[in-house]
Order: sequence, then C-alpha cells, then structure tokens
Amino acid sequence: MAAPSLRRERVGPPLPRPLQYIVTSFQRFAELEASGGLLILFSATLAMIWANSPWEELYHRVWETELVIGFEPRPLIMPLEKVINDALMTVFFFVVGLEIKREVTVGELSSPRRVMFPLMAAVGGMAMPALIYVTVMLVFGTPEYLRGWGIPVATDIAFALGVLALLGRRAPSALKIFLTTLAIADDIGGILVIALFYTAELNVRWLLVGLAVFGMAMLLARARIHRPWPYFLLGLIVWWAFLQSGVHATIAGVLMAFAIPVRRFLDREEFIKRSQQVLYEMREHIEHSSVYRSGLATLEALAEQAQSTLQRLETELHPWVAFVIVPLFALANAGVTVEGDTAGTLSHPVFLGVLLGLFVGKPLGITLMSWLGVRLGLAERPASLAWRHVFGVGWLGGIGFTVALFIANLAFPGHEVLDYAKLGILGASLMAGLIGYGLLFTFGPQVKGVGQPEQK
Repeated sequence: MAAPSLRRERVGPPLPRPLQYIVTSFQRFAELEASGGLLILFSATLAMIWANSPWEELYHRVWETELVIGFEPRPLIMPLEKVINDALMTVFFFVVGLEIKREVTVGELSSPRRVMFPLMAAVGGMAMPALIYVTVMLVFGTPEYLRGWGIPVATDIAFALGVLALLGRRAPSALKIFLTTLAIADDIGGILVIALFYTAELNVRWLLVGLAVFGMAMLLARARIHRPWPYFLLGLIVWWAFLQSGVHATIAGVLMAFAIPVRRFLDREEFIKRSQQVLYEMREHIEHSSVYRSGLATLEALAEQAQSTLQRLETELHPWVAFVIVPLFALANAGVTVEGDTAGTLSHPVFLGVLLGLFVGKPLGITLMSWLGVRLGLAERPASLAWRHVFGVGWLGGIGFTVALFIANLAFPGHEVLDYAKLGILGASLMAGLIGYGLLFTFGPQVKGVGQPEQK
C-alpha cells in the first residue's frame, strides 16, 4: 500500500493570476532580511529628494500637520512628525526591548562566556565615537554642541543586518550572530543614553504613576497572564505618564517589553502530547470534514499556546516596524535641505563630529576593544571568526541611521545645527555601509584553520 502523499491544502478560492503573482512576490520580498534596510534606504532617499525639490515647502508642511489625540476636555495636540517620533517609534523601541529580553533570557546574551566578546566590541563602539565627537567639539565647536555626543554611539541593526544579508553565503553564520549580539548590546546602551542624558525637566509625580502601572504589568506576567491586550492597555497608560513626566515616551515601550512573559503557556512535552491526540482523532475520522476542520483549529490553538507571548508579539510586530514604522520615520526625519554653501556644511563641527564619530570611531572602537578583551583574557573570539571579519563588522557598526537620527532630534530640537547632524549621519552611514560590504565581500567566508581562539 502506497504511503499517502503530503500536500498542502488550499484554503479558500484561488487568487487571480496577477494578484497571486503580486502576493507571492511580496512574500518573497518580506522574507529577505535585506528588505527592511532597503526600504529604509529608499525612504531616506525619497525624503532627501523631496526636501531639495520645488515641493520643499510641502515636505515640511506635511510633517507639521497637527493631529488631535485623545478626547475633551484635554486632548493631546501633536504635529505629525512628533506622533511618528513619540508614538509610533514607541512600538519600534518595544520590539527592540522584546529582542533584548529574548536574548538576555534565552539567547546569546544569556551566556556570560559567549556574550563578553560582542559586549566588549559594543562598549568600544559606543565609547570611541562619543570621544571623537567630544574632541572635535572641544577643538572646533562650542559648549552647546557638546549635547550631541550621543548621536554617533548607536548602530542601526536593520541596516547593518540588511547589508550583511546581501553578502549571502560569503558571510559566515557566526558573523551574523556576532553582529546581532553587538547591535542589541549597542541598543541597550543607546536606550540608557536616551533615558539618562536626553530627558527634559522631570515631573516626578507622573513618573511614579508610569512606574506604578509598569509594576502592575510585571504582576500580570508573574500571574502568567499570556493574552496581549491587558499589556497593551497598561502600556498606553505608561506611555501617557512618561510623556507627561519629561522622560521620553519611547522608554515606556522598552519597559513594557520587559513585562511581557517569555515563558510558554504550554511546555513542549505537553504540546507534543496534545497534538498527537488531535492528529490521532483526525486520522481516525479522516472522512469527516467537520472533525478535520475542528482538528486544524485545535492544532492552531495549541501552537499559539506553545509559543510565548513575547515570541508571538515579536513575530507579529516586526513586519510593521520594519516595513511601515521605521521607513515612515526615515521619510519624516531624513529630509535635509542642502544649502549652496557646501564648504560651510563640510567644515561645520557638528557635521564633522558625527561623521568622524560614526565613520572612524565605530570601526576603530569595535575592533580595538574586542581585541583588547581577548588579550586581557576577558573575552574569547569565536573559532569561526577571523579578525578581518571583526574589522568588517566594525564598519557596518558605523551605520547609525534610525537611533542616531532619533537622538539627534532629542539633542538639537528645532536647532539650526540639526540638519548638520543629520547630514553627518547620512553621509557616514552610506560610506560605512559601502566599505563594510566591500571588505566582507572581499574577505569571504571563513576558511578552515583561521580564526581559532588565541593562545594565552
């Protein structure tokens, strides 16, 4: 007796051929890790073209459009750009927080031995750019420009991983793990910089309200409440309280991420046991379509219970962040009008500080600090990575697009030097990305015998 063939059942009527082609093409596009970075690059390019076109005034007027959030008697009136930066970007930082919690609890950051090498690299990749920026300001700038020291410390994980994905098999798998862990540690540092150094006047009462509601969310997690909607409602209150407190509202997104349960409602053994029972019932009553449909629904419910709330939220929100929120943020913030005085722009201390911080400080800091960690015996370089790969990743660390633009808006809100900072970010990110790609493409994948841990 021949074994039954396993075929994927078609659900619903077939799509028309043109629509099916569009849908499958988009699915293939969404599956590529490089897609998010390419879409951000497209948005940033479109913003630059728009801001330097005859429709420049329209560009600025669109983002200054005021929106009303909330209800009478005290609705919140915010321009569209601020809604994107303070509200939608909270979702971005929420997803970043989910990634950080996952890595800290069950991922690469959960092992002290494995984490020290990328952690040392991340520390160097933050300290050296800040040091270079401060040095440039002390020599060529003014004291007020020192406020922008946090701009070049952050790496854009979407762009960096997107460039790495374009390398395909020429990038060893350990390289992606190293870059991801480095970028997540870098994100932690960037979040701390925003929270500690770019907070406006503090309203302690509202801050305590936000922290108290966050505490309630933590209690829900302790009580093993796995449905997302209670955390969503509490998160809205925490966001509003932080917005009123002076602490940047996006920090609420990071905090709420740490309240999301990382443990599964249904453990693996129980999931397998129940699934086998359902599959047995479906096989015994394979001729009954109602039993078959009911079995599929039960399997789907079991699969959801076997997946942690954190993992489910991260999976569901990541496409929205990668393909909607961050590109929209890039479109709203990357539009810099380039004036005729090119020499004045290139010699401005803020432009130079940001450019050199990202373009020189990142690769230098990442490479030197990781090497120092190995030499001092504090870290161990993965066996499948050569120092040339670490150096190439250092250049990808110089891509500081999203969080760098975000910190620039906090450091110089409405200031005339904000455009110089943005131009420095865009220029450094473009050059660092191209050089990093070129170096890693030239270096190729690891070869046997290279990249062994150094003997002490």
